[in-house]
Amino acid sequence: MTERLYYDDARLTSFTANVTQIEEVSRAGGQSMWRVALDRSAFYPHSGGQPNDRGTLTASSRSGAALIAPIEDVQEDDSGEVWHYTLKPLVPGTEVRGEIDRARRLDHMQQHSGQHLLSAALFAVAQAPTVSFHLGENLSTIDLAVEQLSRQTLEQAEDFANAVIAEDRPMSTYRTSREQAEAWLAAGQMRKLPPRSGDLRIVEIAGDPHPLDRNACGGTHVASTGAIGGLHVRGLEKVRQGWRVEFVCGQRAVRTARQDYAALCELSRTLSEPFERLSERLRSMQSDAKQSAKMIDSLTGELATYRAGQMVQSAPVENGRLLVRQRFAAHEQGVAKQLAAKISGHQKAAALFACDGDDAQPATILLAANADLAIDCGAMLREAVTAAGGRGGGSKTMAQGSVPMAALEETLQNLKRAVVEMTSNA
Repeated sequence: MTERLYYDDARLTSFTANVTQIEEVSRAGGQSMWRVALDRSAFYPHSGGQPNDRGTLTASSRSGAALIAPIEDVQEDDSGEVWHYTLKPLVPGTEVRGEIDRARRLDHMQQHSGQHLLSAALFAVAQAPTVSFHLGENLSTIDLAVEQLSRQTLEQAEDFANAVIAEDRPMSTYRTSREQAEAWLAAGQMRKLPPRSGDLRIVEIAGDPHPLDRNACGGTHVASTGAIGGLHVRGLEKVRQGWRVEFVCGQRAVRTARQDYAALCELSRTLSEPFERLSERLRSMQSDAKQSAKMIDSLTGELATYRAGQMVQSAPVENGRLLVRQRFAAHEQGVAKQLAAKISGHQKAAALFACDGDDAQPATILLAANADLAIDCGAMLREAVTAAGGRGGGSKTMAQGSVPMAALEETLQNLKRAVVEMTSNA
């Protein structure tokens, strides 16, 4: 089994090892993906919500030429073996030098250590236990098993965490027995334990008289809270099991603050408003937009009433009844619905409209009728579009369906005949 060097020194990013096993795991386009096992490794495998390390394995031939194998992924199998995935095959027994992406490793150390600290802060401030953790490329999240969590409480936890960062408290890792961990759990000095048996690796944030945080964890961590470099909460979202908190630490916090400032500067220039008045200006714009939307809706309704009246006046009358037919472009579906509803408000009137589709989207058919015509638009349209390979339905006075463009004309003719026959018998 691979000796995991990061357990003892998370800052280790260069090491030597021997290849113990290699397997081809896939082949595509003449290119194979290999997985390599080593006798010892500082590469962290994807595990516990933390992504894997990246880097290279370098082997030297007898001639002195170097074979550099970039590591695409690192995974742990069910037996606990660590596999390094690469496109370059390495020979078992070969000595290699491993080099880990230092910036990526430090980033993961800061985010994971920050998660431990934020979880401890949220438990101290709000008795909110963390149930899961995910370290993403840009943001990290923790899920909390708590019914209520306010922004004010979240800010208190954020302040608490940054105060501990400023104190630069030691963070330590060590191994202990399962029995000792269970005793800590029973005494309230540990919040949860993994289900596996045997000795456990513990990550601890110092406190007085008891550690601020003590957790079983196999991840990579900084040596003291100061190295987390600052923690910033980015978002709060309600999820099924409680609340999800988004956060960033270290250089990520610097980058996001820089991006936020740039976005605010651009918004300030666009609106010609200073930062302190942006919220007020946006609220005013939102209010104006709502008023404009109401006015547009009112004018659109008046226009639809006028157009529907014109369409009814120009439609042919058969046996004292009207059937208004028209084709619309695909983007006019909303207009067609409004007009159909207006037309169905006229006595003895029905509307049969079609909105064109294309190769990717089917055509839309709308059928609406005044209640005095005594026809069931939903049933009538459903039967017609189903026969054409489409689907649809609706109420007795308004229905909508879709059919392939190739079947549109025939379906419209069938619906016209059905409406005429039904209204003639009424």
